[in-house]
Amino acid sequence: MSMPEKGNEHGNESFFSRLKKGLTKTRESIVRGIDTVFYDASCIDEAFYEELEEVLIMGDIGVHATTKILERLRGQIRENLLTQPSACKELLIENMKEQMRVGETEYLFEEKPSVVMLIGVNGVGKTTTVGKLAGKLKGQGKKVLIAAADTFRAAAGEQLEEWSHRAGVDMIGGKEGGDPASVIYDAVNAAKARRVDVLLCDTAGRLHNKKNLMEELRKMNRIIDREYPDAHRETLVVLDATTGQNALSQAREFGEVADLTGIVLTKMDGTAKGGIAVAIQSELGIPVKYIGVGETIQDLQKFDADAFVDALFMTEQA
Repeated sequence: MSMPEKGNEHGNESFFSRLKKGLTKTRESIVRGIDTVFYDASCIDEAFYEELEEVLIMGDIGVHATTKILERLRGQIRENLLTQPSACKELLIENMKEQMRVGETEYLFEEKPSVVMLIGVNGVGKTTTVGKLAGKLKGQGKKVLIAAADTFRAAAGEQLEEWSHRAGVDMIGGKEGGDPASVIYDAVNAAKARRVDVLLCDTAGRLHNKKNLMEELRKMNRIIDREYPDAHRETLVVLDATTGQNALSQAREFGEVADLTGIVLTKMDGTAKGGIAVAIQSELGIPVKYIGVGETIQDLQKFDADAFVDALFMTEQA
């Protein structure tokens, strides 16, 4: 059962419809360029591939993903003896989907007692994502507990407490400026005692060059490993889609100090850099598990590659 949201202006509008609207700027950045290449080119030659490569890379699809997409496209064009550029667009769309698909096994934390830690730099929407995810899991009938381990940012605890009330889940917090690891310790033991299905851990914004904060992250992980070894573990890095290639750099840097299992891309609405969803998954081999296209709980959804690409290209879903 979904929760009511204050000021939810969407009404009964589907997430797919909101996603299409949210990807408008990305569509202008990528799809218009692709259409120009497909419909202006007179034949399929090296110039055609070079122009297509430029459009994809400039659209934040990334070099690695672009190379894989075009290599597969070249093979399909040869295999099917295609000669007209306009006949290749559907193949390109399918290849983009193939680069991004996420399997059902990526959501195992919904099926067993789990600890999910959310990390990322300041300002990407971590705390809001924790609250939205808590609401979604509660709506699925899960018993959820939130650990407010961001004790550094002023008012972070109050913000998360408001989300916990909205989601109807309990929260374990600490004093501002306190030890985040002690919050995790208390939360893990509360999760075990209360037979919680999912423990969601909010953490302070961390930059790759803040060694003390990264050591704090390692300390929290050691506590979870020691106190709750049987729990299924997830570490999701929250990234701001509007930062484009910088989000890819952040994911790579966090991956050096944490065993990342997934990515949450926030602020997908209104950015021209939505193509970064393809780049991150392809370059790092880490699945995008959730995307956010607005402020309400309903605006955070599991990432669906087919729906994403269909919304990008304005293709109607069946």
